[in-house]
Amino acid sequence: MGNRNDAEGRSTVSQESGEVVGEGQAAGSVTVSHDGAILRLVLDRPDRRNSLSHTMINTLVQALSDAATDDALRAVHIRGAGDDFCAGADWVATNASGGTRPRTGDLVRRIPLTSHRVIELVGAIALPVVCTVRGWAVGLGCNLALAADFTVAADDAVFWEPFLDRGFSPDSGATWLLPRLVGVARARRMLLLGERVSAADAADWGMIHQATAAQDADEVTEALLARLAAGPTVALGLAKSAMRANQHATLEQAMTQELYNLELSCRTADFKEGLAAFRERRAPDFTGR
Repeated sequence: MGNRNDAEGRSTVSQESGEVVGEGQAAGSVTVSHDGAILRLVLDRPDRRNSLSHTMINTLVQALSDAATDDALRAVHIRGAGDDFCAGADWVATNASGGTRPRTGDLVRRIPLTSHRVIELVGAIALPVVCTVRGWAVGLGCNLALAADFTVAADDAVFWEPFLDRGFSPDSGATWLLPRLVGVARARRMLLLGERVSAADAADWGMIHQATAAQDADEVTEALLARLAAGPTVALGLAKSAMRANQHATLEQAMTQELYNLELSCRTADFKEGLAAFRERRAPDFTGR
């Protein structure tokens, strides 16, 4: 991948440039760690701008699946190692390694359990997910940032959906996420014309939570994670689930879902703590239970 300022778009990797990755090149990894109540996931393949290999995608799926049933966790943080967030799926390497043509139906069988599963888990997990984006967020990497509950982008970040520029149709939720976040007209600009979007525009369009100076991105992210991890985890998860489900619901259906969620959240220890804190005029000390 070339310099980020290459105006002709030659600064992308594998999925976007069509550059074939040799079998001997490192497949990269995802560093998984627990930092108190926060699950930290670091996309660690900086020499390829954190483009996602099979190994990395499988690790993400496993880590997010495990997090869904880990009662000790209260938030998830995803970032890239080095100067970039994620330059997409390493499509050429993972689908045509060694020049072998994939078997008919290979994508239909595999992708729902790999890259698409990552996006589904980020949206479905009953924990708030925060992404920190620096540099390129491309293709699957862009959609991962869009699927997160909160994305903080440094001012050098670039969001790009170059699928059609390379001759194939969008995947990993792009056609679902973008119209809902930025509207159909802007989604067309990104998906059909391949327009790149700066961090400032992404925030202005409502595509991400916040754009910030590069030197402040970590501080802003950590403050957000601390706030989320200190919140009423069950109620947060129920609210997240309802917002996702109710994009397809009528008002009556949405309020019915809210009613059942309210019934559940009112049975938590955090609900009792919230009421006690209100009565005693103090900040609540939620435990996530």
